[in-house]
Amino acid sequence: MRKEIFMFTITYNSPIGPLYIAERDGAISHLVFSPLTAEERETPLLKQCAAQLDAYFAETLRDFDLPLAPAGTEFQRRVWQTLQTIPYGTTWSYKMLAEAADCPKGYRAVGLANNRNPISILIPCHRVVGASGGLTGYGGGLPNKEYLLKLEGVL
Repeated sequence: MRKEIFMFTITYNSPIGPLYIAERDGAISHLVFSPLTAEERETPLLKQCAAQLDAYFAETLRDFDLPLAPAGTEFQRRVWQTLQTIPYGTTWSYKMLAEAADCPKGYRAVGLANNRNPISILIPCHRVVGASGGLTGYGGGLPNKEYLLKLEGVL
């Protein structure tokens, strides 16, 4: 019996290297730096996501308008939703993110949720920096985080 595939993916060639975008049930479920195991198929939504990424990297789009459905715990989803409120061209510390996510003493838990964000760039975890303003870990690597923050005019 063939296993049903619920996710479609495309590879997007960005200025920071290949990005892998996946759609599940009519929403973006992943935008990651490592290949995904899913059926390669360009759907209208994945095509729209790629077009918005083109505009973002061309510095003509600041706010993405796509349906997102990251899978995670209720707490993780709350943190990821809070990440989406960080304005383009600004950064927050983990403390600021924890306070905005209604978890003022949970910097580490918020940091772990930030690290597990499955929809990079669209859910802008790259906008979170250390308390001193320095760049901290990023799933796509610090050079890519630096590139994204320079693109947005932060650095």
